[in-house]
Amino acid sequence: MKFRRGWIFVFMFLLATINYVDRIVLSVSSAPIAEEFGISKVELGYLFSSFLWLYVLCLVPMGVIVDRFGTRLVNAIGIGIWSAATALTGLASGLGMLIATRVMMGVGESTTYPASGRLIREWIPLRERALFAAVFNSGAYFGPALGGLVLAGLVSAVGWRATFLVCAAIGFVWLLAWLIWFRRPEDATWLDAEERELILRERRSEVHPSGEGASIGLRGLLGSSSMLGLMLAQGCAVYTQYFFLTWLPNYLQTERGMSMLKSGALMALPFIGAVILTVLFGRLSDRLLTEEAARHGGRRRMGALLMLFGSVILLTPLVDNVYLVLLLITIALGGVASAVALNIAMIGDLLRTPADSGRATGLLILGGNVFGILAPIVTGYVVQASGRFDIAFVVAGALLVVGALAVSLLARKPIGPVEAPAALSATAA
Repeated sequence: MKFRRGWIFVFMFLLATINYVDRIVLSVSSAPIAEEFGISKVELGYLFSSFLWLYVLCLVPMGVIVDRFGTRLVNAIGIGIWSAATALTGLASGLGMLIATRVMMGVGESTTYPASGRLIREWIPLRERALFAAVFNSGAYFGPALGGLVLAGLVSAVGWRATFLVCAAIGFVWLLAWLIWFRRPEDATWLDAEERELILRERRSEVHPSGEGASIGLRGLLGSSSMLGLMLAQGCAVYTQYFFLTWLPNYLQTERGMSMLKSGALMALPFIGAVILTVLFGRLSDRLLTEEAARHGGRRRMGALLMLFGSVILLTPLVDNVYLVLLLITIALGGVASAVALNIAMIGDLLRTPADSGRATGLLILGGNVFGILAPIVTGYVVQASGRFDIAFVVAGALLVVGALAVSLLARKPIGPVEAPAALSATAA
């Protein structure tokens, strides 16, 4: 059978990559921007965080909108808004305008993950979901890797303003391709009949007897211990992700004395490692689990293990060699990236009501980004107060241990109605 649905993997990987390139460009450019506008470390922390202020508030509403209007329209509007905001950032005249454009960018980017949750249930068979989530989420790490390798050189060559305009143009190119080629499986003319029937047959098999429209709503989702456990675990993982995403270039430049070009190149290494590890662990999760085990939270064990794997970042303050530090960061990011991807896959596994796919994924990402908002701000205060990053590394590592416990103990039951008593008893295993 052909694997033309692989183009959906490519589309969503590139969407996540562009999403995170547009986030990381501010971090890579932070030194010249701070110098031009006289921005302190604390102010820089708030600037890094400003992207998330409306992003987190929009995630659940965007999930509802995705469930109502579909992934094609919502993704198109989202990348259009954030690409325009990225272009406007390059025209900023001061800290206030920088913050305003980043807030606008956050509104646009809040569409991406809820739309991916809906797309999983529309396009991806269960035995491929961890792989899809891993490929999609690896874009969140490939984007910063690409940013470290390319954007630092671009900022040095043409300046930070022109670099923002280049990033915006790339987003508009993706938007054009998306509008031309993306449709639901029922309407995608480039999909052959056999593959279409496979996707639709799997989708029909997962619909609860009460029907695909049987939404349990936000109250039903928040009443699920599995949903709450996944949100908490996601938060602990995303705190570490945003710590590195926003502060790693500055850490390498200020505490390790590196130039912008060298810090950009070295920053790419942990993120490239995370891309490789998250795809490998995603594929491994699909291969190890039966469909029945996946539907009853079987991925949680690997998710918890991977977060513990990432907690090696606790050792960073004890290490002086910068290359050993980068190795620890690579291991931590690989664990975090893989755990985040498995959390996304588990929403698809555990959710019994496809009508709630967008809003459930929105809640998951909301849980992550509530912590994500705090990471750059807390780090700014810690670094300004202590003059070093040691405490910031310890906080990130400790949260990963908490996240491992949350996903292991709580993500055990289906989210939504269960079809038979036997299914309920199976979840207790």
